[in-house]
Amino acid sequence: MLLSLSRSTGPGILRKGCSVSLQEFSYTPDDYENEKASNSYLMSLVVIMVGLPLPIVNVIASAIFFLSNRKSARFVRWHCTQTLLAQGFTLPVNAAGLYWTLGIIFDRVAVSNNYIAYIVTIILFNLVEFIATIYSAIQTRQGKHVVWWFFGPLTEKMVKA
Repeated sequence: MLLSLSRSTGPGILRKGCSVSLQEFSYTPDDYENEKASNSYLMSLVVIMVGLPLPIVNVIASAIFFLSNRKSARFVRWHCTQTLLAQGFTLPVNAAGLYWTLGIIFDRVAVSNNYIAYIVTIILFNLVEFIATIYSAIQTRQGKHVVWWFFGPLTEKMVKA
């Protein structure tokens, strides 16, 4: 399975092998916070429709949303940070694929097995990230704290109480 989901019972507990998990947050966010946190995930999905061929567009949109919410409640800041980190991670991966593709199109470089493998990997990676983003937006809107495998612990260290 590409995307594994689990529920954790305590704060800071992340089961081994999980991509996305639901955890307890330090307080119960109100409906307004749930909506703002959910919008941080939705922002990246909406921007995909506009700037699909340009990977930097998602990062810029997530950064603007992050900066506009940096003084918000901790729940909102936490999810804005996690979204920005995820977008920042996908930027170089997608940019390399775009650069390589443009090289093939305009420089008449031959399509190699390495290129095909890289593009297939990027597509799978982006598909998993897309599904995780939709899942996170839905769960966060319901007031559930969604922690991504790699970005969750990093976000926890970055977002102060």
